[in-house]
Amino acid sequence: MIPPIETDTLEKLKNGDLDSFNDVYFQYSPKIYMRLIKLVKNQTIAEEILQDVFTKIWLYREKIDPSKGFISFLNHISDNLAMDFFRKVQRDKALQLEVWASAIELYYHTEEKVFFKDTQHMLSKAIDSLSPKRREILMLNKFQEKSYKEIANELGISVSTVSNQLVSALKDIKEYIQKNYPNEYIISFLAAFLFTL
Repeated sequence: MIPPIETDTLEKLKNGDLDSFNDVYFQYSPKIYMRLIKLVKNQTIAEEILQDVFTKIWLYREKIDPSKGFISFLNHISDNLAMDFFRKVQRDKALQLEVWASAIELYYHTEEKVFFKDTQHMLSKAIDSLSPKRREILMLNKFQEKSYKEIANELGISVSTVSNQLVSALKDIKEYIQKNYPNEYIISFLAAFLFTL
């Protein structure tokens, strides 16, 4: 949580002190920017509105009441400017397409990160369910990129044993995922992931 700006700084800003304005900008702009990103789903537009917010703060600085919540004052201005932007969007078809495209891109970027994190967790649980020997062989081959022959030499077993254990390990992982995560898309994704490591 951002600590409230000192009343003295707001009094100086109200009286036109530029250094105090800069202090306010550097303290509050990151929070306002994140608030705007959530509203407009577009970094460039959020940056433009952010500049407008602090332009208004400077132009209407005499209306600042240091005894009241300054962040509420900032949020009120940023929300009003965001609403002005959405009213403009309603009148501009090209801008509508730009906003929708940005919103879709942001949504899928977030979804991909969540999906990848969930997939990593599933894969880790599936690998942990293997017997120690199969897990060791799988890790050596898929994560350390060692050949069947290198693994055989390291563990003192035959190349055919390495091959059989890997086949069994992948089968066990698939069965574990099918049993615990019955989602065909996830199963296909994990299968592709394993075979391309």
